[in-house]
Amino acid sequence: MSTIRKLLTGLEKKYVINSILSPIAMIGEVVMEVIIPFIMARIIDVGIANSDLPYVIRYGILMISLAIISLISGVLGTVFSTYAAQGFGFTLRKRLYDKIQSFSFANIDKFSTASLITRLTTDVNMAQNVYRMLIHMCVRTPFMMIAGTVMAFKINPRMSILFFIAIPVIAIGIVVVSSLAYPRFEKMMKKFDVMNGSIQENLIGIRIVKAYVRQPFEEEKFRKAAEDVKKAQTHAEKLIIFMLPLMQLVMYIAMIAVMWFGGRQVVFGTMQSGELISFFTYVSQVLFSMMFLGMVFVSLVMVQASNHRIVEVLDEVPDIADCDNPVMEVKDGSIRFEDVNFSYNKKEENCILKDINVEIKSGAVVGIIGGTGSSKSSFVSLIPRLYDVFSGKVILGGHDVRDYDLKVLRDAVAMVLQKNVLFSGTIRENLLWGNENATDEQIKKACQAADADSFISSFPEGYETELGQGGVNVSGGQKQRICIARALLKNPKVLILDDSTSAVDTATEGRIRTALKDIAPDTTKIIIAQRISSVKDADMIIVMDDGKVSGIGNHDYLLENNKIYREVFESQQQGSGDADLS
Repeated sequence: MSTIRKLLTGLEKKYVINSILSPIAMIGEVVMEVIIPFIMARIIDVGIANSDLPYVIRYGILMISLAIISLISGVLGTVFSTYAAQGFGFTLRKRLYDKIQSFSFANIDKFSTASLITRLTTDVNMAQNVYRMLIHMCVRTPFMMIAGTVMAFKINPRMSILFFIAIPVIAIGIVVVSSLAYPRFEKMMKKFDVMNGSIQENLIGIRIVKAYVRQPFEEEKFRKAAEDVKKAQTHAEKLIIFMLPLMQLVMYIAMIAVMWFGGRQVVFGTMQSGELISFFTYVSQVLFSMMFLGMVFVSLVMVQASNHRIVEVLDEVPDIADCDNPVMEVKDGSIRFEDVNFSYNKKEENCILKDINVEIKSGAVVGIIGGTGSSKSSFVSLIPRLYDVFSGKVILGGHDVRDYDLKVLRDAVAMVLQKNVLFSGTIRENLLWGNENATDEQIKKACQAADADSFISSFPEGYETELGQGGVNVSGGQKQRICIARALLKNPKVLILDDSTSAVDTATEGRIRTALKDIAPDTTKIIIAQRISSVKDADMIIVMDDGKVSGIGNHDYLLENNKIYREVFESQQQGSGDADLS
């Protein structure tokens, strides 16, 4: 029940009302369907048997009226259930999406992007379909079984014994099949996760796939994933396929038995023809209802796996959340790391940042240099609380970052990540992510500082140029400059450029650095770079090595006192010299 309660939380009143009206309408349909065979028996056994035409016409009109009421009730029940199910699916999908938006990077890493997509689509669709089936059939079917059995027992108690033979056989089959089906459907949904992951990865990297002519490899990879889904689905549904013929077999045996014993009673005069026809109709109604109830039960078993996966996301507690009475203002861009250790899996032995003690003054330009895997990006990710420290403190503007309201904190820290992300829409719409209220003048100024205005203005549509998904119709360097402009529009206290000028030439990079000093003199600028020329003029340079701070100082100091920095500088100077000689 707790799972059902969690799934139904937040359902709007109008959908709740429709969920109630649907079974009420279905009860009306059942009542009419149960009365009609009784009326039909009276027409045959009284009206036709006695050649009483007025009686036949009177009861015939009544039967037609009941059929029309039954039809209207059935249509209304279907409309109500469909509307309620659509509302349920919408509400559940929105709750899931909102919950995912509250996740930290660590929470998302736990589930994987592909799995979250499957839960938002396939799992919710299954839950929505079963919800519709429940409110549409779960009242109608038992009510029909009970009413049909009562009416059949009223007509002929002895032949009604057939119900008590057929129903337990069908019920046992349903229970056995359902208990075996659940683990198979759970395994099937995991295979869907793998397949969706393969699709996502391929579509995101489609240009690389084509550039390296890896289409055959990717096709084979997808074929295997799809084959695994097919096998898992077939393995799960074999049981369901087996159950339907079993129920039909029991149902048809019961019907044949009714025809045999009922026919004999009609011949011997202990039962009238109309009563036999009516009894046979009730038998069909009860057994078909039993079969539908079995399918509902099996659907409930099938959807358990999806429900579990949905509730797993809803129950997930974001490991980064606002504290009580959070600080609502970041006063300046001063940063201090005090004995900071960090681990992605929150285990001390797996810390990738160790004993970090760094102090950065507000408005300073800070460069960070280090080899691949030296945890430079992890270092700066702690400032806006994309991750939390394992131990120690990160202090921004005089307060521990964990004391700030998350929105306030992240509005004060702008990041341009290694992987630049643009969204479908115009260039202007992407820039407004930085500040949705930015004026045209502010947008142009930020783009000029990021050296992006010239190429944007060269497009026929200028700032209204439509970007494909992920910004596929602009170059890597252009994408980086748009992302820098977007970050500048936030007017942040801290600006973090994580290797975000790697795709532009050194002259362009120089113009960007110069413009940043002019447009944001009070903003603390942290620049992660591979080229020493990118950080050479910084007020302070931090050298990272294997998750530790190897050295801190300006260019001249590190060149004289830090071996790692000196080796990087010399290797890049040598490379530059070789390039000149060539």
